[in-house]
Amino acid sequence: MKLGLNIDHIATLREARKINYPDPLEAVFIAQNAGASQITIHLREDRRHIQDDDVKKIIASSPLPVNIECACNEEIVEIICSQRPHKITLVPEKREEITTEGGLNLDNPKLKDIVKEFQKCQIAANVFIQPLKETIAKAKELGVSGVELHTGEYANIHLALYTNFGADKNAPKELKIPRNQLEFLLENSIKEIVKGAYFAEELLLDVFAGHGLNYANVQRIAKIPPIAELNIGHSIISRAVFVGLERAVQDMIKLMRA
Repeated sequence: MKLGLNIDHIATLREARKINYPDPLEAVFIAQNAGASQITIHLREDRRHIQDDDVKKIIASSPLPVNIECACNEEIVEIICSQRPHKITLVPEKREEITTEGGLNLDNPKLKDIVKEFQKCQIAANVFIQPLKETIAKAKELGVSGVELHTGEYANIHLALYTNFGADKNAPKELKIPRNQLEFLLENSIKEIVKGAYFAEELLLDVFAGHGLNYANVQRIAKIPPIAELNIGHSIISRAVFVGLERAVQDMIKLMRA
């Protein structure tokens, strides 16, 4: 099981003050030494964290493969193709959202051409989608090399069930329900991810997963055999504030491989 460390929120800290530190590039080498297998960054249209210069520096200097998350935006596609990372993951994106929510809508007529554009540049193209068979089948038709299964629903239910998140003002209304109902929803969400992972494997797609994964909920996802890689950012960077990035990465890898 490989860890793709998302370092976006190091750039979030930097952009909060509009200065030149902390530099996400420094995290790349710490991540390598701690055992991470990949660096993931999201070049958003609004440039709220990762900037164009970050993309150039990280791809040029990283000893680890770089995965860039991006929306179906022509300008972003052109920038990424010029830099040639190891792979990209197409994700949905809205200006007003706090973080990426839900999976990518694969009915976008531009998607197939965008995938081909990346492939011309010898960049592996993946899509971030809900773990539903019909969606995974559409991804296969697009010609992508892999799918990243969205684990956000599972993560939110887990939070509501095992923490006070259900009482939080930011918790979705549908999660403010009795405990036995949450337990039922959690098991269903796991089953959905398992079915999706095995179906993607049958279609000869690479299988990854991510969104909302943390130290409390990662193990059930890490135990799903077809999933080869987890992309995790916020929980690791948050823990790094207290224990340092190297230990935060090492602790996550231990849980994933336990």
